[in-house]
Amino acid sequence: MAKIHEVAQAAGVSISTVSYALSGKRPIAPETRRRIEEAARELDYRPNAGARMLAGRRTQIFALTEPFRADTHAPAHMAFVLATSIAARRYEYDVLLLTEEEASAGMRRVASSGLADAVLVLDVAPDDERVALARRIALPSVFIGVPDDHEGLVCVDLDFEAAAALAVDRVTGLGHRSIGFIGHPPASYLRSNFPPRVRRGLELRAAELGVECRVVLPESDGPRRASVRDAVRSLIEGGATALVLHCDDTSHAVALDELAALGRRVPEDVSVVSVGATFDTSAFNPPIDSVPLVPSASCELAVELAMRLIEGDELPASVRLIAPEYLAHGSTAPPPGAAD
Repeated sequence: MAKIHEVAQAAGVSISTVSYALSGKRPIAPETRRRIEEAARELDYRPNAGARMLAGRRTQIFALTEPFRADTHAPAHMAFVLATSIAARRYEYDVLLLTEEEASAGMRRVASSGLADAVLVLDVAPDDERVALARRIALPSVFIGVPDDHEGLVCVDLDFEAAAALAVDRVTGLGHRSIGFIGHPPASYLRSNFPPRVRRGLELRAAELGVECRVVLPESDGPRRASVRDAVRSLIEGGATALVLHCDDTSHAVALDELAALGRRVPEDVSVVSVGATFDTSAFNPPIDSVPLVPSASCELAVELAMRLIEGDELPASVRLIAPEYLAHGSTAPPPGAAD
């Protein structure tokens, strides 16, 4: 038997429009309804009986799929959960948090049981298993993150490539020609969608400007602090006069401590910029310039788009990227000897 996304593709409409047309939940233009019904007949599509019974009411619930793993950095992830919950309450919606490590299991269960009106997808992987599921189910889905295969999806995120480029522009504009990058552990570049985008944006912009860029990804196995200290030492000894940090708050603090241990002052000897932080970098000693990731910006837009889908708007599938903002806190300056 055909799936709902096949009917949507045949009729040239969104999955939510097929759902509304066949359930009677929302008014649909006669010509659009005719195309959908014709496609459903030709493909022998039969909507789930339980879904038809629930078509006349809303649950006032968003399902938020956020798999919790052993190495999940809880503060950053919970910042997005909180931001989503606050945004949902503005529409008198609650949030059902799905935390299974097998990320698609909870999403599949919610879609089949009618427990929620839409699904919001967090902690998006480059090859996320929930992509295929989102295309099959009738429940509207919005991804807070951008998987590699995002065709036909509605996605929201910070423009991480532009954020990294903004950091490079800042330090190269001050005269730095050798940049060191300290990132997340290597496994994060396979499991999460945003670390590769930050690295890609950084390396592309550095290549465009003809400046040296060395990347170090400290291992998470063993003592993480020692790995970060080794990374800082290696980059400074290799001639880097500016550091770009894309890592957790503890790693930021360790990097600053190691610079102090090496006798390097910020910003007189080394400039430091943080990219994609969800925490307050002005609280460090010294405060660090930042191109932040603001959870509320992504989550509020995602909830708004989910509500439009619930209301029956035919949103075009697209990736909506939020423009980055540079926050200066005094941690960048021209490299030593630049005045000479």
